[in-house]
Amino acid sequence: MKRTTAILIAVILLLTVALVAAQPKTYQVTGVVKSVTSDMVVVDKGGDLWQLAKDAGTKVTGDLKPGAKVTIEYRMTAASVTVKK
Repeated sequence: MKRTTAILIAVILLLTVALVAAQPKTYQVTGVVKSVTSDMVVVDKGGDLWQLAKDAGTKVTGDLKPGAKVTIEYRMTAASVTVKK
């Protein structure tokens, strides 16, 4: 019984590591918030405006409002893929 439990724990740990490793790379952008809506934040980074989507799962620490200086961590996600012949 102890051996089965040890094997089960090892398998769970390996699957957890595999799932974490499968995540895309995280990037950062720092700038001043220009606007905020329920699903988007617009950040001014040295004159370039960055539009970043957000949802109910987005963790926000502090008062997210226009004029606030923020650092946003994000991942790139494909919206669509077209394969050419």
